[in-house]
Amino acid sequence: MDNALFRFAKPINEPGKSYAPGTSEKAALKDALAKLSSEKWEIPLVIGGKEIRTGDTGNVVMPHDHHHVLATYHKAGEKEVQMAIDAAMKAHKDWSELPWTERASVILRIAELLSTKYRYLLNASVMLGQSKNPFQAEIDAPCELIDFLRFSTFYASQVYADQPYSETGTLNRMEYRALEGFVFSLTPFNFTSIASNLNMGPAMMGNVAVWKPSTTALYSNYLLMKVFKEAGLPDGVVNFIPGKGSVIGKVVTSSPDLAGFHFTGSTATFNTLWRQMGENLGHYKSYPKIVGETGGKNYIFVHPSACPLEVATAIVRGAFEYQGQKCSAGSRAYIPKSLWSKVKDYVGDMLKEIKMGDVQDFTNFINAVIDEASFDNIMNYINYAKESPEAEIIFGGNGDKSVGYFVEPTVIQTTNPKFKTMVEEIFGPVITIYVYEDDKYEETLELCDQTSPYGLTGSIFAHDRYAIDKALNKLRYSAGNFYINDKPTGAVIAQQPFGGSRASGTNDKAGGPLNLIRWTNPRCIKEALVPPTSYGYPFLGEK
Repeated sequence: MDNALFRFAKPINEPGKSYAPGTSEKAALKDALAKLSSEKWEIPLVIGGKEIRTGDTGNVVMPHDHHHVLATYHKAGEKEVQMAIDAAMKAHKDWSELPWTERASVILRIAELLSTKYRYLLNASVMLGQSKNPFQAEIDAPCELIDFLRFSTFYASQVYADQPYSETGTLNRMEYRALEGFVFSLTPFNFTSIASNLNMGPAMMGNVAVWKPSTTALYSNYLLMKVFKEAGLPDGVVNFIPGKGSVIGKVVTSSPDLAGFHFTGSTATFNTLWRQMGENLGHYKSYPKIVGETGGKNYIFVHPSACPLEVATAIVRGAFEYQGQKCSAGSRAYIPKSLWSKVKDYVGDMLKEIKMGDVQDFTNFINAVIDEASFDNIMNYINYAKESPEAEIIFGGNGDKSVGYFVEPTVIQTTNPKFKTMVEEIFGPVITIYVYEDDKYEETLELCDQTSPYGLTGSIFAHDRYAIDKALNKLRYSAGNFYINDKPTGAVIAQQPFGGSRASGTNDKAGGPLNLIRWTNPRCIKEALVPPTSYGYPFLGEK
């Protein structure tokens, strides 16, 4: 029996590859892209470790070349969803009772396989299936994905080590049990790292999962599932069921064994599923733990003391990297009148240099948005701005979906601070600028705080420290991740724990101890070392 008292050392963040010309990693990634581009996968369901093919299939295509089919995938029906729940519950006892260091060993092996053997295949699968350039794919998967895995073992050791005080004559312990049931993980298209963590974070704490992956991220997500298996993750701990959300959600939310819901996606979807769980509360064995990161309308706020070139760089990177499809992407900006002309010129100069196209051409900064529905939604917002007397398209404004779903980086200027594109989440390469009078700084801060229902990310650009302090206070609840003189994107595991509140989610800070502890069901155990043998207390005695 292993009775070591183990505490994992704090990891370092996984170093990213540059993929610069002439490097060995660039050659290796090019080879992986060529390999995957020449293949066509069949993606089954994976339930209890077994591959299930339903015959109800769909296609996975490259967003930047939607005529190129990467894979066909099988869709789960109600029967398969119940099979996944049953498989998870069958695995629950053994996995939850396995010593936590043994679970950590599996998770660290997954991280090591992704860092070495599968690094370039994983990056290539993200590039091809989700249309990310090499850098955006690298910082997502492998890097952030590996960080999630490694840091979860470190933070788990902190959680388990947190034990109550014991007075003389008693022994107090805290047992951090797994949840009594399964976790339903509903994962997004935009980050493969999040798709992994929504399953493996709870798994680190002894939980089992039913995983509904995003249809538009199936390619990389299925590769993850195969690596989980190779690393020794026991059958049934994670069950992979692609399919229609409404079908899967209906069965999952009606199961008495639903113990947790781990989500990243739209606010509307989160609200719908939370509502369904509320309607079923009387059926559950326990109240489900609900953790979700949802929408955002992230801002860049500029003070007159800011540097225009720094602001312009933050706009281009913060709004347009990965086509604005990051949860944290900058989507609205407040710029003082005195700086707007210079900022606009710098942004324009940068956009003239930026290329857009296929991910396999490494000179392209911009690639495609994820699918046709997204393309149409983004273009509807752009066309609305084109037709409005309250707005003007400053840069971009065009889209083409004939080959891939390409939308130009678009900058809108509005005279109305509550204009539609200043308020609503677009999730594309579009940012709207509101130019304010320099002497209206405080009033515009109030406006920024009150404009959006979300509270995910935001940034302030200023060299005036008093102005920065004022923004920190005025915008206190407007962002769960707040940046000073930096773009509102790029949170790194263990450095900037990520999450927001208001309509942006439950703010449980993915990748850290706050999130992990949500996947525990603590039991406090008190032992009396020498139990009392008399009922009486001193106060009962005579004077």
